[in-house]
Amino acid sequence: MIDTLHAHWRPRLLDILATEAGEADGAHDTAHFDRVWQVARALLLAHTEADPMVVMAACYLHDLVNLPKNHPERHLASQRSAERGRAHLQAVGFPEEKLDAVAHAIEAHSYSAGITPHSIEARIVQDADRMDALGAVGLARLFYTAGRMGATLAHPTDPLGGTRPLDDLRYALDHIAVKLEKLPETMQTEAGQRLAEARLERVRRFRDDFMEEWQGQ
Repeated sequence: MIDTLHAHWRPRLLDILATEAGEADGAHDTAHFDRVWQVARALLLAHTEADPMVVMAACYLHDLVNLPKNHPERHLASQRSAERGRAHLQAVGFPEEKLDAVAHAIEAHSYSAGITPHSIEARIVQDADRMDALGAVGLARLFYTAGRMGATLAHPTDPLGGTRPLDDLRYALDHIAVKLEKLPETMQTEAGQRLAEARLERVRRFRDDFMEEWQGQ
């Protein structure tokens, strides 16, 4: 069923994304949405009660409005994405009775919005999206985004923030402690938490290697 759903709806959802395409952002491109959906598919195996059609639509449309991390209205982006997503889905004949569930999953995915997911579909989408911030790809996205915001790699003399306040808007490496290390405990599913812990270990190993080279060891 999921394979059939993927084949039928992915092209339509990509068409919606194309109509909303704004400034190019390599951290939120088609590959990101595909990765989020692939993680969600894996989580769906443990939650057969979830509606895969709702999950898939939310996975692809959750960032229709993508504001920079330092934008003052960043926390409103997911709600705006939900509004646009609903309108686009209505236009392409998406089942009306599923629109509220998709909108909630889109709204609740955002870390910045702080909205509690109340459905299994929303919990899966939130976990799947946050997973893409962890592991090797998550690290690549971290430094790509930091560069776009004008941040430097790390504080020159105190890269781990032992004697200063952490500031991930200025120093990319700070983002690991500010956000990434907190993600596993925010996961809404057991399978998501296990995968997040494994990916976080990769992030920590990278930080250890980074520190050795940064300090000239």
